[in-house]
Amino acid sequence: MAPEIDYLALSPPWKAGGAYPTLLSFPALHPNLWLDIGCFLAIGGRVALAIASAGVLEDVRTALEVGLAKRKTVRHFHEPGDLHELTFSCYRRERLLTSDLACDRLAEAIDVSNLDNRVELVAFVFMPEHVHLLIRPLDDLPNLGRYLAMIKRATSGSLRESLTRDDPPLLERLLAQERPGKVCFRFWQEGAGYDRNLWTPEAIHASIDYIHGNPVKRGLCQRMIDWKWSSARYYHAVPLGQQYAGLPRVYGLELEQR
Repeated sequence: MAPEIDYLALSPPWKAGGAYPTLLSFPALHPNLWLDIGCFLAIGGRVALAIASAGVLEDVRTALEVGLAKRKTVRHFHEPGDLHELTFSCYRRERLLTSDLACDRLAEAIDVSNLDNRVELVAFVFMPEHVHLLIRPLDDLPNLGRYLAMIKRATSGSLRESLTRDDPPLLERLLAQERPGKVCFRFWQEGAGYDRNLWTPEAIHASIDYIHGNPVKRGLCQRMIDWKWSSARYYHAVPLGQQYAGLPRVYGLELEQR
């Protein structure tokens, strides 16, 4: 007999835990692979069959991987009041965010996109090969695809100019052939990355701590506030609300909530 399935954990859009279900619901799957409810819906037929027929986790893993391999975009969902934890990576996970120049350009692009798309930045970290942003859209129907595209286009365009002048070998590594006769420059990995909706204080605070803890976990610094390219000082330094110059503006949560 197949094991009993907890359909509450799989069916959208119940919010019992403060965030939509992710692949962390399946412990055998890769811990860094996040799946929001949009991706679940896109491949829901295959997943439901795998779960309902035998309850075999390996079948679920296979179905998910096939579905994800065919997808290059993330479908964003939003309800008023939701925050979004966004993650996106550099091309081929190259360590492209190790210079002040690259991080400065990214910070500028985030500020511009925040203003243009009416988004407030709550927390962030720039890691050497990926970025985490926790954002609060002010509009009821935010265009998060446009928000991310503006950030990526601005940084990619400006940094291509710098690499053309200062680092031609790295520029060469970031050129990809889209089709015969057409080569394009890629600073960012294709696709929208991952988007996770958050709404409860517990889930939001956990996300902030996770974001700020990334550099410590990787051994890049000993304390969260020692990593320049994050909002950790805003929440954890004394006095609160501090920011290094040149970082994107953080609106944050109400400081007394932390």
